[in-house]
Amino acid sequence: MKKIILFLISFIFMVGCNNLMNTPTKRVEEFLNRYQTLDNDVISQLDYTLDENYTLTDTQKEDYKTVMKKQYKDLVYTIKEESVDGDTAVVTVEIEVYDYNKPILEADDHLLNNPDEFINEEGLQDMETFMDFKIDMISKSTERVKYTLDLTLLKDGDNWKMDDITEIDRQKIHGIYNY
Repeated sequence: MKKIILFLISFIFMVGCNNLMNTPTKRVEEFLNRYQTLDNDVISQLDYTLDENYTLTDTQKEDYKTVMKKQYKDLVYTIKEESVDGDTAVVTVEIEVYDYNKPILEADDHLLNNPDEFINEEGLQDMETFMDFKIDMISKSTERVKYTLDLTLLKDGDNWKMDDITEIDRQKIHGIYNY
């Protein structure tokens, strides 16, 4: 009889805890924690983005990846509100990240005002040298900025699933959003 009661209590506890972990807020926390812990899927997505969308040398890709890993690990977030309406939910979260937008704009401005610094031996603009300069400026950034994200979720059966984030929210997480 004791074993049956113990089993029932354990079963109720496990089912109850599972439901506590299945909330919109918990799903958003899991999502952001994947960035903070440098989850394999997050790093794979970063690698894919660097390979497909940027013309960088292998060294520059590694340097930029290091900068982004620092961004992810040091991301701070606070859940501000959870709003549930039937099978849809919005979780408002405030994040604080390094402000990489500012050094990016400063580097671009420096290129415009000092184009001779980035001329190669053939007299052409040397974008590789400029990208080294830009990544170096980003890596030295210590200023932080806060953004608000409204992340949406849908209930699929009994489970909450987060929708894909918008490009603007992705830029905010990366600290490159042009505010």
